[in-house]
Amino acid sequence: MRVLVIHGPNLNMLGKRDIKVYGDRPLRDIDAALTKLGEKLRVEVVCFQSNSEGAIVDFIQAEAPDCDGIIINAGALTHYSYALRDALADVVAPILEVHLSNIYAREDWRAKSVIAPVTRGQICGLGWRGYLVALEAMVNELKGRD
Repeated sequence: MRVLVIHGPNLNMLGKRDIKVYGDRPLRDIDAALTKLGEKLRVEVVCFQSNSEGAIVDFIQAEAPDCDGIIINAGALTHYSYALRDALADVVAPILEVHLSNIYAREDWRAKSVIAPVTRGQICGLGWRGYLVALEAMVNELKGRD
């Protein structure tokens, strides 16, 4: 099994930006935790981060045909990127959306996700551990477990 984990704009700044909202764990530590959990679950985890909408779309188009699932935290692109939404809509594999903070408890504009309609589900407000929950849920779904 191969699962893509995609991090959008500004997530490279985790551990440095707005720690009260996003936590103090840097992205490299989150990716390492995902890779470690992936090894335990016997899943290849491929992590990718970009601040560029086009680079994320290119990555999805290039890598999605050979993956079994996608976990994505699109950052601000969540709320307005129809290009990203369209790229995800073409993916056959299941997709889970992740957000570190509870997007429904923040500014009104954050409560709208244009990518949610093309995802299997959404995990938000659990901090960096939400990624781990998403990976476990993805693997269970791919293995046909409840």
